[in-house]
Amino acid sequence: MTITLPRPDGGTSPYTPRTAPADLTADGTPLLSRTVLAAAHVVADPYADATPDGPAAVDWDATLAFRRHLWAHGLGVAEAMDTAQRGMGLDWAGARELIRRSAAEARAVGGHVACGVGTDQLTAPGASPHLGLADVRAAYEEQLAVVEDAGAQAVLMASRALAAVAKGPDDYLEVYEALLRQASEPVVLHWLGPMFDPALEGYWSGGDGLDAATEAFLQVVAAHPDKVDGVKVSLLDAGREVALRRRLPDGVRCYTGDDFHYPELIAGDERGFSHALLGVFDPLAPLAARAVRILDTGDTAGFRAVLDPTVELARHLFAAPTRFYKTGVVFLAWLAGHQDHFTMVGGLQSARSLPHLARAYELADRLGLFPDPALAETRMRNLLAVYGADR
Repeated sequence: MTITLPRPDGGTSPYTPRTAPADLTADGTPLLSRTVLAAAHVVADPYADATPDGPAAVDWDATLAFRRHLWAHGLGVAEAMDTAQRGMGLDWAGARELIRRSAAEARAVGGHVACGVGTDQLTAPGASPHLGLADVRAAYEEQLAVVEDAGAQAVLMASRALAAVAKGPDDYLEVYEALLRQASEPVVLHWLGPMFDPALEGYWSGGDGLDAATEAFLQVVAAHPDKVDGVKVSLLDAGREVALRRRLPDGVRCYTGDDFHYPELIAGDERGFSHALLGVFDPLAPLAARAVRILDTGDTAGFRAVLDPTVELARHLFAAPTRFYKTGVVFLAWLAGHQDHFTMVGGLQSARSLPHLARAYELADRLGLFPDPALAETRMRNLLAVYGADR
């Protein structure tokens, strides 16, 4: 039986969904050759009387269940980062509760969790509009304390507030060096490009270009290499990531955040490789885990054979405007049966078009990402009906 899917040109095309489920059995044995974290989404409470600019209403049971799914496949969880809609529906109060709950769950099941440290309390309603570097540093310190008190690894995320007040690389160096001196354990430094958040344009350099930003970023790492577990680079520029990776101090890892080129970057070359901290591994967790286990045996070709076919879906989900990739991620979680609804905090389920979602469904189904293809098809048909497109 076929399903009629809408196309971006306004037409439709038939698609025949798969009927046999793929083998997505979880194997919680540790991944050996790479450290792999999936940046996880949050599940909204669909019955909450919430508004787009109000506090996030989170379904905590479903949110934590999804993290257990990621841990069961052997992946780590990157918590309270942009995939969890930090600054796009999830405020600091919600993120703080998410960090505490997720870290506690990680301890209970023996999972790895790393949590985002930012400054988003500075953009909360009622926050002072007159900010300086001291305010940014204090906000970072508050969040760093929460993450460390929860027993999680810290990921120092890029800060919209710092981007707004920093005049040049020296200001970034001042803030980050202070944080690294205080961190009790090595952290991950996160460089998030403006395609993910336009407010981060010019980060690290104050607007002097990517080459200057790269030098400033590496200067921060070089100042305290013992306090930097690794760097997470989300620029969607594989060549720049490789060049940066080759200049890192010994013992400092590169975690790719490139959702367009991750197979080649994780596979690496004769001079090194990237680990992974990726939002696209939220929907791709079973295949990502399978691929890395193959890589653990030294079979790079087998690794690429599993992961390369997923890139078309990844590039579709992260197509411009890239920051709305979260909508596709949550949509696929709903189709896969990880949650009972397609609702997002902040109402972000409306951020992608019906043709975009239909293409995501088709590509994911072709990959065998749905444990129950019939359920995914039924939910896709229900969505088409809601849009009046079930003809």
